[in-house]
Amino acid sequence: MVITKRELYLTAALIWGIPGFAITDKGIAAYNKMPQPHLWLWLAITFGVIIFFYFIFKQVAGQYIKRIATLSQPNSLYQTFPTNGWILILFMMTLGIILKNIPTIPLEFTASFYSGLGPMLILSSIQFVRAALGDKTRL
Repeated sequence: MVITKRELYLTAALIWGIPGFAITDKGIAAYNKMPQPHLWLWLAITFGVIIFFYFIFKQVAGQYIKRIATLSQPNSLYQTFPTNGWILILFMMTLGIILKNIPTIPLEFTASFYSGLGPMLILSSIQFVRAALGDKTRL
């Protein structure tokens, strides 16, 4: 079975987008449980997390999009990312599971980190969708 480049782009969008929505939801839920004092500080930290992940994910997603574009004939969904990309995904999943199971993680960390990370995963998934639709411009 031959997998098209479009299917690889859309697979990448799902792999990045679904966790992005879940993580964003957890971050917003944590913000809703937080006490109001110093909320502005945590929102500023969230903004810093967004900026940090924006530059990282923009570059990584761009590299993966270029990689898929250069494939002569994709034949496997595993070609969506290079080996180190799959290792990165496995690492991020493992880190997420570990953080979820540590009861002493402060609510403020969860709110600011997840509310910054999740939207940037979603934004990256949009880059993959745009590539699947043939849009050459990048976010």
